[in-house]
Amino acid sequence: MITLVRRTLLAAALALPFACAFSPAQAAGERFVFVSHAPDSDSWWNTIKNALKNAEHDLGVKVEYRNPSTGDIADMARIIEQATASNPTGIITTIADYNVLESAIKGAVDKGIPVITVNSGTAEQSKKLGALMHIGQPEYDAGKGAGERAKAAGVTKFLCVNHYITNTASVERCQGYADGLGVKLGDQMLDSGLDPTGVYNKVKAYLTAHPDTDGLLTLGPNSADPTIKLLRDTGSASKFKSFISFDLDSDIAQAIKDGIMESAIDQQPYLQGYLPVVLLTEYARYGVIPANNINTGPGFVTKKTIGLVQKLAGEYR
Repeated sequence: MITLVRRTLLAAALALPFACAFSPAQAAGERFVFVSHAPDSDSWWNTIKNALKNAEHDLGVKVEYRNPSTGDIADMARIIEQATASNPTGIITTIADYNVLESAIKGAVDKGIPVITVNSGTAEQSKKLGALMHIGQPEYDAGKGAGERAKAAGVTKFLCVNHYITNTASVERCQGYADGLGVKLGDQMLDSGLDPTGVYNKVKAYLTAHPDTDGLLTLGPNSADPTIKLLRDTGSASKFKSFISFDLDSDIAQAIKDGIMESAIDQQPYLQGYLPVVLLTEYARYGVIPANNINTGPGFVTKKTIGLVQKLAGEYR
């Protein structure tokens, strides 16, 4: 069944509207480098890594995944420069911080290496960098959608737990949520860091100091899982009118099933790994590329739909 799904996905990708390029490359020994901003400890990226392996197998190409072990963006820029120096067929990269990564990404483009940006960043930033296209989720729009759901639930005071505040996309998520709710972001965005114990304690301290908080937004498993644990430990889940998180993992899925969390925003990371490899391969072999960017999210997974995706979470969802 999974093989059939992958074949269908590949066929769908190849059926997208393409714009002609000027000079197709030779179809031999294609090698692509995928550079993410994620630290080694971030398990959310396992779904993307799985997609890269499948794309590598399905297309007969080589895909290398590289990342800064601690999540340092300056280190990520150096990794992009190193990838450029190795002359790959194409580079896939996130735009975790436009200002820090601009020179490195433009350096690859200026050298004639095709670049597709994914995940973090915007379509506008991707275009400014000279990339072929952007594949990902409009982060502000996703946050705003969550804020609108929270507003409908009656939320007036919220906490946005930001575990990666140096990534501009994370701030866009919190700002979108505030705008969807119709309030100022202010100090309702918490710089929690990545350490699970640190996240737990910082969220606990904030909620103790702000007992009127009735809405929670976490930006992924790194901030969601410790927050879920805190609500379970304190038995306080029922006081929040809305608890929404970005992304999925087993803890988030179970929290949705248990009614602790209202929903999770699924940006379909599998597509963010698989599609750019497909499209860069087609570009290298035939000189074609879609004329438009691709939005892989947002989609809201709720208690009604979690059963359909839970068994695939961490691998394909």
